[in-house]
Amino acid sequence: MTTRQRNQLQKLLGSSLISTHPATLAKYSGDAWYAAALPDMVVMPKTAQHVQKLVQFCTKNKIPITPRGAGRGYVGGSVPIKGGILLSLHRMKRIREISVEDSLAIVEPGVITGDLQQAVLKRGLYYPPDPASLKESSIGGNIATNAGGPRCLKYGVTSHYVLGLQVVLMNGDIAELGGRTHKNKVGFRLHELFVGSEGLLGIITQATLRLIPNPPDRAALVATFKTAKQAAGVVSAIQKAGFMPCALEVADRFTLQAARNYTKNTPDGNAFILTEIDGQKNSVASEIRQLKQLIGAFKPITIRTAKTPKDIEALWNMRRDFSYGLRATGLTKLNEDIAVPRGRLLDLFRYTEKLQKETGLAVACFGHAGDGNIHVNIMVKPEEAMAPTTQKALDKLFQQVVAWNGSITGEHGIGLAKKAWWSIAVSRESDALHKVVKKSVDPDGLLNPGKFLSPVEALKIDMTPQLPSAAKARA
Repeated sequence: MTTRQRNQLQKLLGSSLISTHPATLAKYSGDAWYAAALPDMVVMPKTAQHVQKLVQFCTKNKIPITPRGAGRGYVGGSVPIKGGILLSLHRMKRIREISVEDSLAIVEPGVITGDLQQAVLKRGLYYPPDPASLKESSIGGNIATNAGGPRCLKYGVTSHYVLGLQVVLMNGDIAELGGRTHKNKVGFRLHELFVGSEGLLGIITQATLRLIPNPPDRAALVATFKTAKQAAGVVSAIQKAGFMPCALEVADRFTLQAARNYTKNTPDGNAFILTEIDGQKNSVASEIRQLKQLIGAFKPITIRTAKTPKDIEALWNMRRDFSYGLRATGLTKLNEDIAVPRGRLLDLFRYTEKLQKETGLAVACFGHAGDGNIHVNIMVKPEEAMAPTTQKALDKLFQQVVAWNGSITGEHGIGLAKKAWWSIAVSRESDALHKVVKKSVDPDGLLNPGKFLSPVEALKIDMTPQLPSAAKARA
């Protein structure tokens, strides 16, 4: 950007919405991944009209725009690698409406997911998508990445709750897509096109979200086993028996040992399962009894149930200790979010053990067993996060997942981190169609440029891994 353009934008939007201060530019230069690039300017709009003015100016002057939510992404999706404008939507944080009668909420993109959940619970309603970062991540970012979480097994991911969107397009239009009804078959499902688009197609300035009744009762169960095979058998047995838990989580031996080293709350065993049931009180009580009996047939080392909110939260805290335990090893956790067909769950755990032996790198697996979305964490020394040996290990993992007809990302997106594997993740026809859609709404390629639809190139950005203290501050 030129000095003249900076001055013109300041006059157009007002100095309170713009910053070129070095500390601010650095703050918004990256997300929770290991790359950063300084933008020329950070713009922090408060209304859709502010966004519209910015887009019109940038389109006219051919200035890149990189949208950013709360910066909690793990794939470098909001790194402004082409400079230009970093568009932070954190000031657009109003919950405009919660309608009990229509079972919906209308929110701006900067609303924190956990805050929305608490607000609708007070009205007896429930917004199920629950990414691990729900207390920090924003609705706009969740929509851009189609975020999931443990409870998406039963309730689905973010896309299942988006009824409508307000989107600013690169031609300056403010498009109202979808609507307020829970069923709507007027034309193409255009609002769904922007869910999971990673900020490449338009800028979300408002969302209409479907809400459901809050289940009146919950119960949870944790069990540990000697082998991953037993745990995989339990996952299969639960689903074959006709149960539909709202969550079904697993963890491997490395993860459990790291958690034990970190806290005394983790029970013995080499494999772990956590499942949660919700619904009406009598049915929940019956199902948790049946689940305990079913799991008992697999001879767990330990088994523990929880029926009160406090006790259930204690079990989930045990699950959350996995990430803290892995961080406490002093190694950098490369958090991959692959998804495999559910019948490949045991194969995946076997393969990651093989990968450890082949590469000499520790691999920790835990995550959402019920839908095959497992976080495969490659654990490396901080200075080796972007080393060739590390990238080779990732390549082996992604190649195997694709060979199983799996996905290289189930929640986080492609961004920069998985850009090199985009070509193996989709067919040539799918890649071409993506590019046709992109070209139609962003002909100059100004919106979130340099990400997965752009050619793979040598990135002129800071790829230096963050030291543990800095990583914690950024993550």
